[in-house]
Amino acid sequence: MKKRVVVGMSGGVDSSVAAHLLVEQGYEVIGLFMKNWHDDSVVISRECPWVEDSQDALIVAQKLGIPFQTIDLSKEYKERIVDYMFYEYEQGRTPNPDVLCNREIKFDIFLKTALRLGADFVATGHYCRKAESINEQGNNTYHLLAGKDQNKDQSYFLCQLNQEQLSKSLFPIGEMEKSDVRQLARELDLVTAEKKDSQGLCFIGKVRLPEFLQQKLLPKKGRIIEIPKDASVFERQLVTTSSEETDSDSLTELAAPYSYHPDLGKVVGEHQGAHYFTIGQRKGLNVGGSPEPLFVLATDTTENVVYVGQSDQHPGLYRPALFITNEEIHWLREDLQLKNGEEARYQARIRYRQELEDVALYQTTQGLYIVFDRPQKSIAAGQFAAWYNGDELIGSGVIG
Repeated sequence: MKKRVVVGMSGGVDSSVAAHLLVEQGYEVIGLFMKNWHDDSVVISRECPWVEDSQDALIVAQKLGIPFQTIDLSKEYKERIVDYMFYEYEQGRTPNPDVLCNREIKFDIFLKTALRLGADFVATGHYCRKAESINEQGNNTYHLLAGKDQNKDQSYFLCQLNQEQLSKSLFPIGEMEKSDVRQLARELDLVTAEKKDSQGLCFIGKVRLPEFLQQKLLPKKGRIIEIPKDASVFERQLVTTSSEETDSDSLTELAAPYSYHPDLGKVVGEHQGAHYFTIGQRKGLNVGGSPEPLFVLATDTTENVVYVGQSDQHPGLYRPALFITNEEIHWLREDLQLKNGEEARYQARIRYRQELEDVALYQTTQGLYIVFDRPQKSIAAGQFAAWYNGDELIGSGVIG
């Protein structure tokens, strides 16, 4: 009897080719399109991309000869993703909606829907791979691996998956290069073959984040204050793990963000709301006259102040470590979870497509400290840090 797979078809080329490959591999394939938005109180885009996307997905499904249906998850998406995004930005944090969408929608609600349809697996068009091993106790361990195409590797976006979700997941294009995916789509004459990749929110479409946020977070004028590179706050030495003591106090100091005060700098402009900005941002400040470009160093949403510094080498942009509370630590490889007082060497990234950096992980009673061998740029609270052992994603957590 054929195994049944429900494919999340987005109307893009990746999920289209994923569906084709599964048909070729002999699965019973069902295409399912997720409609994630129709809230008129918040306009995502003047266009209506989900209608076009769902039609493209339907055309592909018909060409492949597989059943197709649309599922409306807009209520759940608003509650779990959009409302969360507004809340996080309001608090001056930087959420990642794509990671959340995978955790809360695709591999939770969507997965449960697929299982109710009698599916053995769900499949997506992610560029990542899955492997399986059996431990000494005879139990299966599932491994999430980077995609073969390093330029398109999307394992980071799946960093919050657990063993149960991964056991039910398939990633058909994980062994392919993006160029080969498009070429195969052309050979199959799929309507999505030349379609551009979505740059918007997960399964929604085009959106300019500032415009999106302004619909719920009202403008509020405030000061932009420039912090000089030689400010006293930067006297704290940036050190590497090799020369730093690893007691709790030292780790706390290493991971603490710089704390700014208006007296440290000078007012150089005005903004429309500190909650619209994130650490490392350059565009949107609308402040001229400085010898070097200005970058956001920090935001204070309570006092409505944006702190900036000149050049991408400003010391305020770099931190040697970050901290994740115990409540936010997530081990995809549960068998490798660190106990209190333990440490381990891994590689980590704090954003999609960032090069993996060598790190030391320290588990303490307070939480998990990640100390980089080289200080990292633009670490922002609310981002997801993910740690790897080579190609394999081991765990992740929300930066505090």
